[in-house]
Amino acid sequence: MQRIRQRWEIQKNWQFLFPILGVLFTMLASYLIVRRFLHLFGLNNTTFEWVFTIGVTAVIYYMLVRFFLWCFKKLENKWKVTYKWEMIAIFIVFAITGSLAGKLAGPLVEWIGLGKGTVHHIVYWTFRILIIFPIYQVLLLFIGWVFGQFIFFWNFEKKMLKRMGLGFLVP
Repeated sequence: MQRIRQRWEIQKNWQFLFPILGVLFTMLASYLIVRRFLHLFGLNNTTFEWVFTIGVTAVIYYMLVRFFLWCFKKLENKWKVTYKWEMIAIFIVFAITGSLAGKLAGPLVEWIGLGKGTVHHIVYWTFRILIIFPIYQVLLLFIGWVFGQFIFFWNFEKKMLKRMGLGFLVP
């Protein structure tokens, strides 16, 4: 426990929440990827289902953890955060925001009246991708605030909008 506390610069016990959430969400992502493979290879309801699920989940989990640690190392100097545990919180916010924006865009496009059955699929996907952008911006700030990283994401938003030529939208 002391090793984790030192590695992630954890000062208070509640900050252990972020490494724990990181591990749990990475395990969940690994499991969901493997479940997709099961359907793809037709291994559902076979004797190999659980052996395949547990084994491949462990391998994918290991690969994801290695990838995330590599990302932390690369972004450590670029993103100005006080403690390393905040990096985990930031990664979690990005993951939740991206997934949620993608999920919310579909029903919103349907509600507008540009559903899959009413317009050509190119029009549907174009509008869906265009709608993801504003949803993502709002969710990024809100979910960042929930995870205690509002200032980081507010600065991130301003920088991104300025680079896109939309700097007039922010003060």
